Amino acid sequence: MNNNPTSDSTPADANRIPVKDITPVKVHQPEKKSAASSKNHIYVRQVKGRIENFRQLFGGFFIFLFAAIPWIPYEGQQAILFDIMEQRFHIFGLTLWPQDLTLLAVIFMIGAYALFFITSFAGRVWCGFMCPQTTFTYIYIWFEHKIEGPHNKRMKLDERDMDLDKFLRKFAKHFCWLAVALLTSLTFVGYFTPVSELFVNFFTFQASGLAVLGVLFFTFCTYGNAGWMREIMCTHICPYARFQSVMFDADTLMVAYDEKRGESRGPRSRKMSQEKLKEKGLGDCIDCNMCVQVCPTGIDIRNGLQYECINCGACIDACNGVMDKMNYPKGLINFTSEHALQGKKVHILRPKIIGYAVVLVLMTALLAVQIMIRVPLEVDIIRDRGSLYRETSEGLVENVYTLKILNKHQDEQFYTINVEGMPGAKFIGQQTVTVKGAELETIPVSIAVNPYDIEGRITEINFRVTNEDGSIEVLEPSKFLYR
Repeated sequence: MNNNPTSDSTPADANRIPVKDITPVKVHQPEKKSAASSKNHIYVRQVKGRIENFRQLFGGFFIFLFAAIPWIPYEGQQAILFDIMEQRFHIFGLTLWPQDLTLLAVIFMIGAYALFFITSFAGRVWCGFMCPQTTFTYIYIWFEHKIEGPHNKRMKLDERDMDLDKFLRKFAKHFCWLAVALLTSLTFVGYFTPVSELFVNFFTFQASGLAVLGVLFFTFCTYGNAGWMREIMCTHICPYARFQSVMFDADTLMVAYDEKRGESRGPRSRKMSQEKLKEKGLGDCIDCNMCVQVCPTGIDIRNGLQYECINCGACIDACNGVMDKMNYPKGLINFTSEHALQGKKVHILRPKIIGYAVVLVLMTALLAVQIMIRVPLEVDIIRDRGSLYRETSEGLVENVYTLKILNKHQDEQFYTINVEGMPGAKFIGQQTVTVKGAELETIPVSIAVNPYDIEGRITEINFRVTNEDGSIEVLEPSKFLYR
């Protein structure tokens, strides 16, 4: 068979299947790591720029909120307290109980759809700017830089044998890491137990065993995740890195390299004219590898979209700094989209974005409505399981009940209990009760009736519980049984 593409066409050639050249394109590999990187440790280089400054301010703001919120008082108690042992969550003036599980479910769904909406529009900006893993990783890298020096000095420090200077630097670094982890853990556990008592009791060795275990566990997690695992959490453990590509499309903003402008890459003199660059076929990328050195996950953004990229924008600042020095336009690496790189029109409003926004608005409205119509009182009626009914010495038929009155309000409430649906019924027990804020009160009561007033074996009755001013009222149905 003649495979020469320049040969004359024959009738048989028309039936041939076209052959597509699938020779793999050469992928640029980052510079080889030194011996100190034998365990794939990434020595992140610090970078300065507008995106890095914004990321630091943004992350610092949320770190401040995280540390300050547990200390905010509200109506004499901690404003936000997730008291798991007592099975109640205090969120300022709102107390959620296990019975309010639907509210918590709606809150989590709103958070999920908000994440989907942001990811579809701006890629993995959550990972790069708000994720605690990224924030604490950069905090730990800052301590590394201050104690052990820039990334090249850290590499050389790890290469040399242990001496006094190396020991002191390593000790100081890990001490600072552990101190940050401990304070972070105490603050986090402070969301689940009174934070002021926790700090005092922990450092005076009076904290409960469960509290100490929680603090030590989360200290170990923070120290291990931000200090040792770092990019492993993002690339191998966090599921978001794996399924986030499902929400991407050609209009999603992401950190990307402009291949048309940058290729072919290669070193050159700053004084080289544009004419000589064109003669040599060089683009604007000088192949300095700065974008690789500043990446917290160690990838080369020039290889295209990769699931390891967390959209932190560090490579953008690094590349813009190099472009400034070379007197080239900025934006070789930038927040852009696939359509923008191809010169096509970018569609900001698209069906997926609109769909996520509509669902997000509806879920938020549903949460607001549920909170507005939520009655801060719950009443459960439990019949006596020992007997269906009993006869008193007065000849009355008596049913015994246990009322559980849950005050979901933050303030103390005074309630009145009445029974309806059975004329002539005698209420035996405590008919008025005071329940403290966010407390549950159990009250045994009996309903006694003259047997001649009972029309059947089962009579439907209602217990009406009303607060002092009548603004809160619950009608709970039950049954009165007779033979």
